[in-house]
Amino acid sequence: MQTLYDSDTFAVLHIRPDLPTMAGELSAPTDKLPNTQMQMPRHGFEIVDKRSGKEVYLDGSWAEMFQKVILAWQLQTPTQEEVESMLDSYAGLAQNPVLVH
Repeated sequence: MQTLYDSDTFAVLHIRPDLPTMAGELSAPTDKLPNTQMQMPRHGFEIVDKRSGKEVYLDGSWAEMFQKVILAWQLQTPTQEEVESMLDSYAGLAQNPVLVH
């Protein structure tokens, strides 16, 4: 987990699964585990709206779209106001109360 943005209003976290990169690093051989299927790791983004105490988790195509926004921010260096405005547009999706952070 990596904090990408943190202000008085929002926090953005990049959640990346840490899976072994080589088959020899697995804790148990997959051929000895019944009905085990390897799954592709999925990353996502958690946007916390500190004003409401709620968060939204973006994965799949939502995460891909948000990743493009982050890449554009790296190229254009937006103001804090522009970043907050964009994050506010995602805040409407936040339905889950933040329990632990």
